[in-house]
Amino acid sequence: MSTAAGSLLVLGLEGPRLSAAEEALFRRLQPAGYILFSRNLVTPEQTRDLTDTLRNLSKSQPIIAIDQEGGRVTRTKDLAPEVPSAAALADCAKPALTATAGRLTGELLRLLGVNMNLAPVLDLDHHPGVQNALRGRCWGSDPQRVIDHAGQWNRSLRQRGIATCAKHFPAGGRAVADPHHELPTAAATLDELMREDVLPYTALMPELDAIMLGHIEFPNIDGDFPASLSPRLIRCFLRDQLGFDRHLVVTDDLDMAAITRRYGRGQDARLAIAAGNDLALICHRIDTAATAAAAIAELPGPLLADAWERVERLRDKLHRPLPWSPSQWQATCAALATFAATVPAEPKPAAGHELPLSPVADY
Repeated sequence: MSTAAGSLLVLGLEGPRLSAAEEALFRRLQPAGYILFSRNLVTPEQTRDLTDTLRNLSKSQPIIAIDQEGGRVTRTKDLAPEVPSAAALADCAKPALTATAGRLTGELLRLLGVNMNLAPVLDLDHHPGVQNALRGRCWGSDPQRVIDHAGQWNRSLRQRGIATCAKHFPAGGRAVADPHHELPTAAATLDELMREDVLPYTALMPELDAIMLGHIEFPNIDGDFPASLSPRLIRCFLRDQLGFDRHLVVTDDLDMAAITRRYGRGQDARLAIAAGNDLALICHRIDTAATAAAAIAELPGPLLADAWERVERLRDKLHRPLPWSPSQWQATCAALATFAATVPAEPKPAAGHELPLSPVADY
């Protein structure tokens, strides 16, 4: 099996410490990187030991990613104070507060050994009253408001040495279902996306390290594939038309039901890379990673080389973690707690109007 094919994967981990089987798999596949979830984080010291171990297994600097958006998508919620959500920060209408949230988030992640945050969410909140996994995660429905706040937050993270990944291209906010459970469908056309949903991506283009594709179907654009597997939306639209030809592009988690109910492991990863993604994200079914790598290896060499070049370009820019310091950790947590106390919480829905929680908050 080609090492290059394995290196077009980002993989999750089963628990807070690597098993012997995981360590052997990671040494053999040499994935481009890893993604951490709450199940992997017990204490700050254990988390830093885990990220150091992952670095030592890798021949090149690995991506060590996390979903640390603030609010209910805060993977460090058992280790550190929670940063306010995007919705709560945007409601304050003070971009300086959003910048502070990004700065403190970046400092926390660097201490833990994380070098990439799979955020900001750039989705417009088209359907705030439905459960599409985005409740509280969007900066608003107005493109300029999203640009103002997500831009400040993104900029502050990068200034603290954390690479960023905007999501969920092209318009996850148009979903009316949760892709963790099923594949959402939206009737939007390319013209409609260009008028609204794509504006935050193009405005922030020079400041984004990577783009994540959402699992949502746009039958008026591509009747054959969801956005995350669509050559029409990735190669033709994102890369050729919008000019994101040098950005790293990654799928959302291929273990979501939106994909697993339609595609088998191997087929999904092969279609993802063939469509123009550089990395396939496998968050939970880690034992299937070798199957995914073998399927990717069947693709033409020049296509794999293009993806590998973009992966290496990003990895060359990644920052090393800050030296571990218990006192610095405590100071950062204290600053987070003080800051969070200044931001009003999101208003709670009225009794009887609560929405069921998406699995995204529990990982």
